[in-house]
Amino acid sequence: MGERMTNFITGVVEAWSLAKPYFRSEERWGAFLLLGSVIALNLLLVAINVVFTYWLNDFYNAIQVYNVSLVERLLYAPITKVSATAYPMPGFAELVIVYVLIAVYAFYLNQMLQIKWRQWLTAHYVENWLTDRAYYNISLSHTPSSIIDNPDQRIAEDLRDFTASTLSLGLDFISNVVTLFSFVFVLYAISGPIKLFGVTIPGYMLWVAILYSAIGTAITQLIGRRLVPLSFNQQRLEANFRYRLIRVRDNPEAIALSRGEGEERASLGASFQALRDNFWAIMRRTKALNFFTVGFSQIANIFPLVVSLPRYFAKQIGYGGLVQIPTVFSQVQGALSWFISSFQDLVTWRATVSRLYGFREAMEAARAAAANGPRLGEPGEALKLENLTLTLPDGRKLLNHASVTLPPGEKITVTGPSGSGKSTLFRAIAGIWPFGDGQITPPSGSIMFLPQKPYFPLGSLKRSITYPVPDSDIADAAALDALTALGLGHLAPLLHDVSNWGLQLSGGEQQRLALARALVAAPDWLFLDEATSALDPELAAKVQATLAEHLPNTTIVAISHHDGAGQRQLHLANGVLTAAATAEQVA
Repeated sequence: MGERMTNFITGVVEAWSLAKPYFRSEERWGAFLLLGSVIALNLLLVAINVVFTYWLNDFYNAIQVYNVSLVERLLYAPITKVSATAYPMPGFAELVIVYVLIAVYAFYLNQMLQIKWRQWLTAHYVENWLTDRAYYNISLSHTPSSIIDNPDQRIAEDLRDFTASTLSLGLDFISNVVTLFSFVFVLYAISGPIKLFGVTIPGYMLWVAILYSAIGTAITQLIGRRLVPLSFNQQRLEANFRYRLIRVRDNPEAIALSRGEGEERASLGASFQALRDNFWAIMRRTKALNFFTVGFSQIANIFPLVVSLPRYFAKQIGYGGLVQIPTVFSQVQGALSWFISSFQDLVTWRATVSRLYGFREAMEAARAAAANGPRLGEPGEALKLENLTLTLPDGRKLLNHASVTLPPGEKITVTGPSGSGKSTLFRAIAGIWPFGDGQITPPSGSIMFLPQKPYFPLGSLKRSITYPVPDSDIADAAALDALTALGLGHLAPLLHDVSNWGLQLSGGEQQRLALARALVAAPDWLFLDEATSALDPELAAKVQATLAEHLPNTTIVAISHHDGAGQRQLHLANGVLTAAATAEQVA
């Protein structure tokens, strides 16, 4: 029990650390105003419920004595004086109207706070995810303890569930605490004393409610404690299954050409089987929990009435009191049993908090890791690598204490065996590789990197050409000229069409479309990571000639498996980077 309570307290602490930034942000005053309004409206609902229990007492007492006039006034009159000594009692119609208005606006303002809070959290998490390349460093995690699965789900779904559940459970808890303190004195006063074993117990129904709820809470925690890790795992498995479906959606041609439908079917089946098995475990545990909680709730409906009957038959309370006591008892017992009734919601909420907290910690660690790796000096005229060492996340060295200077204005080819670290060298020059040591002095001016597998954002063809510059900043003519120069003139009519261009175009067309981005941007330095590998040799030669013609002032550094005639050569193999002059340079 102590360990489970510690886990719950840890969840509350983590949830507060997730919620605190919003309520200390620039939107804090509006957030506090909305939160205060929602709490106040929920407390008014509790107050109306208290009034309604007294209304029930008067109403049923009037029925017991056949007082038709009083019954009608309690139903329809705005204010009714039941007796000379009683407080004025509002009519049922007025109670209902006020209750409905308050309940509707409490829910409306709750939703308003939810979406404002979620909007702020989403912007905050997306900013942290993209800043300092946290998204990239997270993807480099190689140990099970550091891997963060499905960050997209954590931002899109977990933030939604966190805001909704935190407000729902928090407001419900506050309402139940207020309900408890509002009704506990009422129950103590109206239940009267009872004598057990010669001892008179005043307000006995209150103590019965406390004992009943305490026993129920302990049993609920005992039965349901395994639901927290199961719920956490279910969210992860659901996201994994969805990700596998997305992979099939995004790679239909490769799967179709490989005749990979059977393998994908088996993979999806295995993923769903794991999801199903975990869900069955949740079902079995929930079934056991429901046997208790449903029975607990049903007994609570009749239990206070049965306990009150002896006082009614002894004519110590009237019929209205007999109706009021179970109503008040259910309010007190319900408030005391909040943990029981909300247990499954708390389980899901705890799992969501754990996922978001872990994601936030991973982003902070990833952003801190961005400062690791080779040091980047102030930009200079030439690209300089000084005593540069590069390693993989597991510590294996790809480059060992390399030093080289590459002046601007040359066409440079980097060769080496597959897996020797050529692409990692480019990543280090770009400043995104966090594993290694040494210093890199980047060249001054604009720099562009084009990977072997190009990335195309969702949107128009023109946006794919101008990325990451907004397409509105580039004239259509410039984009069309780039397409024509690279033999993609047939795509010109589609310039403003929106499509998934990574699926619509062939591999060679994708690479040339990415190179059109370079023609439009005209950077001072262009790094190409096998950017023409999908082209036949003749077309690749034409593309290289086009780049040389349209980018005469650009220093091009290209990774290739083939030597480039007339270019400066860098060769990377076995952790050693060597530079050799070409025949043209020797001459």
